[in-house]
Order: sequence, then structure tokens, then C-alpha cells
Amino acid sequence: MNNPGHQEAPFVVVTAGIIFHNEKVLITRRKLDAHQGGLWEFPGGKQELGETLEDCLQRELKEEIDIEVMNVKAVATFRYRYPDKEVELHFFSCTLNEGEPKALECLEWAWVPRQELLSYDFPAADQPILKQLLEGKF
Repeated sequence: MNNPGHQEAPFVVVTAGIIFHNEKVLITRRKLDAHQGGLWEFPGGKQELGETLEDCLQRELKEEIDIEVMNVKAVATFRYRYPDKEVELHFFSCTLNEGEPKALECLEWAWVPRQELLSYDFPAADQPILKQLLEGKF
């Protein structure tokens, strides 16, 4: 039954790269004025219309931190509902191919050993992938 006063929360498809280099993982810190601002995340972003998930990941990594990745492999997909939107997160394991990270669309970035990831504050939506990473699932 339709509820005329009820607005469906926006649905967003997002890609994120779990980028490995020298036994460390790249994480970025969200700008303070962004959704979940100030928290750390795996870099990536929203899929655009007509774009494959892999193309989205490569585009977002170039725009956000000016790098290119290779050995891109889908490792997990999770859905998470925030109060204002629902996100479908597609995580990809990959390795740094070209470039040195630059904080273009984020506050900062860091290469972190996987066992130290829990020292950083991540959004609730990232908790399942953090668990898998810490368990060495990929």
C-alpha cells in the first residue's frame, strides 16, 4: 500500500577499492562536510549511469586520489541503510598500478597494515569488510 507522506530513501551504488601495496592497505579520510565526514574509508565512490562497477572504481580513484589500480577482483557486496539513504557497497581487491596518492577529494590518506585498521574510525557500513580483511579472507 502506498503511503503518500512516506518518501523512499535514495538508493546509491558505491564501489570501493581495497588497495594493497607493500603489505599495506590504502585508506582515505572523508572531508568533514561529506556524508559520514571525518571517518576513514576505502577509496571509491558512486556509480554513474551506464558505468560498469570496475570503470566506476577506476574513475573515482583517479578523481579522488590520482592513482590507477590493477588486478581488480570483486571480493564482497554489502547493503547498508543509513537514516537518509541506502547504499550497496561493492568492494574490490586490487593493487596499486600507477601514481602516488594525493588528497584531491579527501582530507588525507594512509597506507596501513591490515592488523592496524581497527585503530581508525570507519562508517558502520564498512564493518563487515573490515572483519573479512582482519580474518585474512582475501
